[in-house]
Amino acid sequence: MSEIAISGFTPLSTIDYPDHLAAVLFCQGCPFNCPYCHNAQLISQTESKKFSWREIDAFLKTRRGLLDAVVFSGGEPTLQPQLAAVMTSVKNLGFKIGLHTNGFYPENLAQILPMVDWVGMDIKAPFGHYEQITATKNSAEKIKTSIKLLVDNKVECEFRTTIHPSLLTEAQILQMADEVIKLGVNNLTLQKFRVEGCNNQQLCAVNLDNYPSAKLKQQLQERFRRLIVKE
Repeated sequence: MSEIAISGFTPLSTIDYPDHLAAVLFCQGCPFNCPYCHNAQLISQTESKKFSWREIDAFLKTRRGLLDAVVFSGGEPTLQPQLAAVMTSVKNLGFKIGLHTNGFYPENLAQILPMVDWVGMDIKAPFGHYEQITATKNSAEKIKTSIKLLVDNKVECEFRTTIHPSLLTEAQILQMADEVIKLGVNNLTLQKFRVEGCNNQQLCAVNLDNYPSAKLKQQLQERFRRLIVKE
């Protein structure tokens, strides 16, 4: 098996796959350059990997019956050509598979989707505002395709948005909500911006007390079957 680029590894997590004990693999490389990114070291697609698949595979074989799942995170896992082969190997060990994705590679997502048990997909902004967040052109249409893939295939999925008042107004968050609801999305998790790991000092300097507003949360609760706000 050719090597998948893994630059980070968490042997045990209780938060990366809901209600499951999971190991998390952080894949190197991401097409986006979001200003609030807290894993900026994973953006470059030319950085060398730090973990071999052989050592990860050996570790996972010792955790059968102890862990429930393996989560592929990043970076953006779906840009890895070896992802399908690695997921097959993990599945054969008896683990469930979780995926964290930004949805930029819908063709690759479609290839691996039959193996994936749960997906956490980031929705960055209203579709007309995507490039301002991701610094990547023509990303919105690909995101729409990935959302429809997940909805149409009835994959267990958490759709989530990182929010910061300097990047998205409350009106834009509501616009985004209405756009994804039209695509069949029925849940949304708001992830409040975290200072940890972020290199953008302007964002880090903003006071986020009493954010998001109670009014915004109420408006979103009226729209979605499930709304979660993570502080």
